[in-house]
Order: sequence, then structure tokens, then C-alpha cells
Amino acid sequence: MDIVEVIQQRKSIRAFKPDPVPRAVLSQIVELALRAPSWANTQPWELAIVSGAKLEAIKEAFSTQHGARALPDFPGPEEFPDAYKARFQNLAAKMSEAAQKGRRGKKAGEWYLQGPRLYGAPAAIYVLIDRSFFEQRTGLNVYPVFDCGLLAQNIMLLATDRGLGTIVQAQAVHYPNVLRQMLGIPDSKLVLVGIAIGYPDWGNPINGFRSDREAVGSLVKWYGFD
Repeated sequence: MDIVEVIQQRKSIRAFKPDPVPRAVLSQIVELALRAPSWANTQPWELAIVSGAKLEAIKEAFSTQHGARALPDFPGPEEFPDAYKARFQNLAAKMSEAAQKGRRGKKAGEWYLQGPRLYGAPAAIYVLIDRSFFEQRTGLNVYPVFDCGLLAQNIMLLATDRGLGTIVQAQAVHYPNVLRQMLGIPDSKLVLVGIAIGYPDWGNPINGFRSDREAVGSLVKWYGFD
């Protein structure tokens, strides 16, 4: 696929087939994704890629924790100004409607419990940042987070090009100490996000859902053009 087609086809996948993703395929994706730009080429990312029994144990641990207070290294927003709140509510309503058509439960709440299990994905890529680069004497250095977003986008686009699906999940890192314990991640590393990756289950109606985007005219202002 060309780059335009890849961008158009990429979407968040919320139902995966159990088929494993070969390590060689994941390695090819990551090697290319690491060409992402970063502040002064600092390349502030580290990755923990997990599959098999180890990932199933993580899913089980997160499912057990589900409902307990989340303690992520990077907390989510506590407030949504009106414009962002409207977009979020629109997403939630449409996604719940699509979820009720799925095979994994008649209630959207039951489907939501698939989140801690990474929607059945057979592999996950956890993105880590060194604590000392983010938490500095003068305050927080946000650029590693921005840079890791560029890396994550590369991963998702490359996965799409290979017939794979992805979803970036804050929910996948709600309990970073569980990941530290199970994967031997030192406290010096912050766990930013998890990227569930695998082959999409296109037979599940939830994967037919596609989120809206604002029109260019409502978000972009042009200066200096005739």
C-alpha cells in the first residue's frame, strides 16, 4: 500500500484473532519504526514486546485488577473542556452501539471488560521512557512523550501495511507495577502506553466502527496564502 492508503486504512482494532504474530514480523516493524524523528535525535524510547504465556499472564493480572483504582505512570486528563468532551461523548455513544452488535456480549459493559485483555491481541508492545529524562530538576520534559507518539504512529502504520491491526491503550498500562513485576522493568523506567497488535477479527462488528474526524476548516487556520 502507498502511504495515503495506509493512513486511510489504519484504525483502532478492538477484536483480534488468536493467531500469533511471528517475531520476525514484529522485528521488521520495529526496526523500521525506529526511524521516527526525536528531539536532537535523543531516541528516548524503549520497547518491551510480549506474547505467548507471558502476555496471557499479564492479561489475567490486569483483568483481576480491573475496577481497582488505576495508578498509571502518566495519568489521563481529569477534565474535558466542552469541545473535547463532545468528541469523547460522541465516540463513547457510537462505540457502545457497535459493541452491542458484537459476539462478545450483548451489553457494552461486558465488551468493555475486553480492554484489560487487550481485546484478544496475541502480542503487545509496551513503550517505556527513562524516568530521569522525563522528570527533571526544572520540571517535566514532555518531549520524550511527543517523540514516543511519533514512534507509535510508525508502528501502527507499518502494522497496517502488513495486514495487522493495532490499538494504543492507556488501559494496557493502568497498573504499571504489575508490568514491572512480571517483565522485570526497573523503577527507573516509566511505562507510557501499550500497543495491542495482531490480526483483526473482521467478523466482529466492533471492527466495523470508525471514529469521526473534525473537518479541516474547523481546526486549521491559514496565514500568508492568497
